[in-house]
Amino acid sequence: MARPSRSAEIDASLLAQVQSHPNDLVRVVADALGLSRAAVATRARALIGEGYLAKVGTTRPTYRPGTSRRATFRHLLHGLAEDRVWARDIAPLLKGLPANIVDISHHGLTEMVNNAIDHSEGKHLRVLLDRNDRQIAMMVADDGVGIFRKITRALDLPDERLALLELSKGKLTTDPRRHSGEGVFFTSRMFDRFQIASGDLVFDHDDGAGDDLLFDIDMRHVHHGTTVLMEIRTDTTRTAKEVFDQYSSGPDDYTFAKTVVPVRLAKVGDENLISRSQAKRLMQRVERFRTVVLDFEAVTSIGQAFADEVFRVFAHDHPDVTLVPMHTVPAVQQMIRRAEVARDAESDQLPLP
Repeated sequence: MARPSRSAEIDASLLAQVQSHPNDLVRVVADALGLSRAAVATRARALIGEGYLAKVGTTRPTYRPGTSRRATFRHLLHGLAEDRVWARDIAPLLKGLPANIVDISHHGLTEMVNNAIDHSEGKHLRVLLDRNDRQIAMMVADDGVGIFRKITRALDLPDERLALLELSKGKLTTDPRRHSGEGVFFTSRMFDRFQIASGDLVFDHDDGAGDDLLFDIDMRHVHHGTTVLMEIRTDTTRTAKEVFDQYSSGPDDYTFAKTVVPVRLAKVGDENLISRSQAKRLMQRVERFRTVVLDFEAVTSIGQAFADEVFRVFAHDHPDVTLVPMHTVPAVQQMIRRAEVARDAESDQLPLP
């Protein structure tokens, strides 16, 4: 049976000790971990190649941190403030980056740490940062109840997978007195890749893919609490302001007025989208927005009752909400148009005021 790799442990020790032991780094780490100097030197060369370490000299080499950064921080959640995590742990490792990257990183890190503090019901927080020339990756993990489980309980949902649908809409919080429910929505759209893993589910928003993906984690890797991963390229020109503007009601009104709803998240398992109850599930809480983009990506068909409930009944009852379907295949377009025609005919028959 193969021995488990200790590369991650060696790497973490090298990076932690480099500033205090620049002249005897390999020996110190080898002695501390009970490993051969050759094994530790191999990992040191790998970190040099990746830019996390730099070496000067050969006979008596001196090591120092490279241009890339990798670090892990652990905190107790009780009494923790998110600005402390940012200012003490993360911000010093992002020096030299463009202002838009730092702003987005600041927003995402503090929002996700604050969520863990206020909502997770956990005791411990772990924050990881990995920065290289190409991208920044940050991970925030707590040992609490789990975000999807908490949403499911708060909204009395019949299946935990439906928590992803509600999360994707935005304006969702289990503590409306202290939170607007906008943090996850905007953060997920600022980063190139945004993932939330909890239990055996993952919410994945990939800016390149253009939609939200739901998939099961291998049950061998199920864990407690919530883990958030955020990735952004170091050359992106995206700004936090641009993201806020994209979903606001106008240049002079920064109300969170627009949302994008992945329709396929209304499905549970292999079911088809055919019933009015599924449509009501999809449209729950979206009357809080002025514009609702319904993304039908990966939806190949919908039932007549489903389409009627969304595009006739809901549209009639909420005339101030604009529904915008996108990524619709012909079969879906046909059902939507049928419901819209029925809605328009119904409106024409209403008596004049």
